[in-house]
Amino acid sequence: MLTIGLLGGMSWQSTVEYYRIANELVAARLGGLHSARLVMSSVDFAEIGQLQRSGQWDVAGQVLAQEARNLQAAGADMVLICTNTMHKVADQVAAAITVPLVHLADTTAAAVRAEGVRKVALLGTAFTMEQDFYRDRLASHGLEVLVPPAEDRELVHRVIFEELCVGVVRDESRQAYREIITRLVEQGAEGVILGCTEIELLISPDDCPVPSFPTTRLHIGAAVDRALELTSV
Repeated sequence: MLTIGLLGGMSWQSTVEYYRIANELVAARLGGLHSARLVMSSVDFAEIGQLQRSGQWDVAGQVLAQEARNLQAAGADMVLICTNTMHKVADQVAAAITVPLVHLADTTAAAVRAEGVRKVALLGTAFTMEQDFYRDRLASHGLEVLVPPAEDRELVHRVIFEELCVGVVRDESRQAYREIITRLVEQGAEGVILGCTEIELLISPDDCPVPSFPTTRLHIGAAVDRALELTSV
């Protein structure tokens, strides 16, 4: 079994899910007492969040690149950035290591295409929804990406940072997300990408009238496949 390197802490609420799902998937596939081979680096999200807000993406990339090097030195055979937003610096991180970086948007796009969906809604942080680094990566796989209007984007972003990242899950916020998803479906979305790793703490497939694509589960699932050598790295 190969060793998965988790670059997490952004936020730790969703990084916990990466750890849990990885071990559940390995146990389900191998049985007995099997668990995933993992190494983890968990950064202080307050520091990364400040760099995000101030637009210092290159500095944030340097921080994550060093953490990725640490993971490789600790024995990781692949590295996962356990957050959608920080894939803005994915190329910078990938260039710092010689093991593969498993790109979250690529694994998500593969799942979307496998469902026969081509026009997909994207929910995430304002950075993910409004900047082109993530939308363009999805588009490179032949997907048409819809994002909510400004007022809805503000609500989605606020719930992520003020509630989900600190472990608060509110029914009112779940209903607000459902309404946003419904409006996107009315605009033609055939599926919904839950493009922030914390959103899966709030929204389940039952909350979506079309197929939903939980990026945390898809990302770690792809890594487990590679760790068990079920797919090529």
